[in-house]
Amino acid sequence: MLLRESHRPPTTTATNRRTKMASALQENDHAIHDEEAAKFRQFDVVNDCSDHYFANSKHAAYKRACFTSTGNGALYKKIMQDWRILEKDLPESIYVRVYAGRIDLLRAAIIGARETPYHDGLFFFDFAFPCDYPNRPPLVYYHSHGLRLNPNLYSGGAVCLSLLNTWFGTENEKWNPSVSTVLQVLVSLQGIVLNDKPYYNEPGFKLSGSWETYNEDAFLLSCKTMLSLLQNPPRNFEAFVVGHFCERAKSILSACKAYQNGHVRVGLYRDENRPICMSEIQASDKFKKSMDKLYKDLLVGFAKNGASNLQNDLIEEFGDEIENIDLKQKWVTHEKKKLGESCEIIVYLKSILGLNKGGNKLKNNANGIKMNTS
Repeated sequence: MLLRESHRPPTTTATNRRTKMASALQENDHAIHDEEAAKFRQFDVVNDCSDHYFANSKHAAYKRACFTSTGNGALYKKIMQDWRILEKDLPESIYVRVYAGRIDLLRAAIIGARETPYHDGLFFFDFAFPCDYPNRPPLVYYHSHGLRLNPNLYSGGAVCLSLLNTWFGTENEKWNPSVSTVLQVLVSLQGIVLNDKPYYNEPGFKLSGSWETYNEDAFLLSCKTMLSLLQNPPRNFEAFVVGHFCERAKSILSACKAYQNGHVRVGLYRDENRPICMSEIQASDKFKKSMDKLYKDLLVGFAKNGASNLQNDLIEEFGDEIENIDLKQKWVTHEKKKLGESCEIIVYLKSILGLNKGGNKLKNNANGIKMNTS
């Protein structure tokens, strides 16, 4: 009986291969820890909005003109109130960046919740505030990477949600200018849209197959989204994307194997020490075949990203073929911001807008704000 590669006595070639691989992975890990010298803040103010969907948008419902003037004090005050709420009350799994020169724009990253087909994934949304905000809800664009992984999130970026007035709903479910906030939108996206059975998100829309099959497809598309994000992380979130997938890589890969082998239903994986059920669950042949290739892509992608605990997984999966795989990190190409840059900006903005950690009352000096319209 032949022993598996990982159980054979180490040869000189195998030892050299492991040493070479460990060195490459360690090099990636060092680069990341240098990059992560400062903890990534949940809420922060930054400068560069160049890749924001609405930065140069000609969207019919969005006009930037009202933000190039300093005369709309009520509008500025409401947006600053939203900033204050986000800074104080964001859940641990949601991260937000706003822009010093474009307070009409906002970007959010949502981590997929446990026990959903979106677990451990990252989902990015761009917001734009209309001139009559909050009488109308913000415009929201989903960074889909060309994939439709949810009935409410279209491949073209459209987001269907009652709270945004882009989907049917009762009066209580729709946007209410008096009480609705950006935080409510973000929490709804995470809890109502990216849920455990997205197949049922649109009751009036008949989807083919079953909710189990839809969860399989949603997880596959979520994994493909991970790979796209590793190759092209959104600006101002580069370090966050790297750190998140370094931390979650092992868990994501273990979930892939658990689903493929029928140890747990797709979407219900927690961790390798806490199986959900003892009986075998048969995944579809389509899922198994797709996951076989996707697993390898994720494994290499996470290794390049800097996850340094994947040596054994790589050798078990690829064997001698590992010699042909370049594991040096080269995916994150955006120029990183200088450490502390955003901290300085946010301190400045807080000083003129009253956005203080202590929860001091917002100062009504919005008319004096000068905007950078370049």
